[in-house]
Amino acid sequence: MTETTKTHVILLACGSFNPITKGHIQMFERARDYLHKTGRFIVIGGIVSPVHDSYGKQGLVSSRHRLIMCQLAVQNSDWIRVDPWECYQDTWQTTCSVLEHHRDLMKRVTGCILSNVNTPSMTPVIGQPQHENTQPIYQNSNVTAKPTAAKILGKVGESLTRICCVRPPVERFTFVDENANLGTVMRYEEIELRILLLCGSDLLESFCIPGLWNEADMEVIVGDFGIVVVPRDAADTDRIMNHSSILRKYKNNIMVVKDDINHPMSVVSSTKSRLALQHGDGHVVDYLSQPVIDYILKSQLYINASG
Repeated sequence: MTETTKTHVILLACGSFNPITKGHIQMFERARDYLHKTGRFIVIGGIVSPVHDSYGKQGLVSSRHRLIMCQLAVQNSDWIRVDPWECYQDTWQTTCSVLEHHRDLMKRVTGCILSNVNTPSMTPVIGQPQHENTQPIYQNSNVTAKPTAAKILGKVGESLTRICCVRPPVERFTFVDENANLGTVMRYEEIELRILLLCGSDLLESFCIPGLWNEADMEVIVGDFGIVVVPRDAADTDRIMNHSSILRKYKNNIMVVKDDINHPMSVVSSTKSRLALQHGDGHVVDYLSQPVIDYILKSQLYINASG
């Protein structure tokens, strides 16, 4: 299978990220490694989408803080980005709505998140208006300025408007290699692109709780987009899927990461990281990256919070 015939994937993780942990980032890395090893996929990007403030979860700090912490957590990544769109809406958005937003965004402005899959992404954070000259607050600060596909959309026109993020039949679209010599000839590649929801087995298990999820949303999430599941605490994902008729129906759209790494819940759990902070537990370094810890201490977050 050639590079252009493989399915190109963007992994999207929705959640509170209150705060974002090392385990959250490891989920992205493990999912990408697993998808690459299948030989059928190329992961070209990852999106962290923190939930809106009105989600109402106890102890949820302001999205202003959570967005900054997320950006600090991914600042050294060349492929994971933080998207503020969900936080900037007037109210809480469903996971289905967030997936559909990114699908529609890519239909309109494909180039703002695509780059040569063999090189680090130099593109701006998703959702940042492209006509602004200032560096987006959530863009990685360690990348150099250079022409990107987003900046040459006007040169490409209608060829960038066709995209596939839904179930077959597969459509294809064309994007510009950002490393092409823009002064001479642009090189084009035709690829299939899908957005996949990245989650832990706990979210998968929540699909089985009656009344918790809108069934129409579940049909779209699992049927139209697809899910990549990173099991936690040796969860039996087959057993979980057998408890839901929708999960059974779209079982082929659910990819469970299978590797030799045991993924204990404590590594991912934001709750345990908050408890460690509140109790002055030195093991907080096992859960959170140092830049995130420094920001939390500087901003006095979670120290006296409950939940």
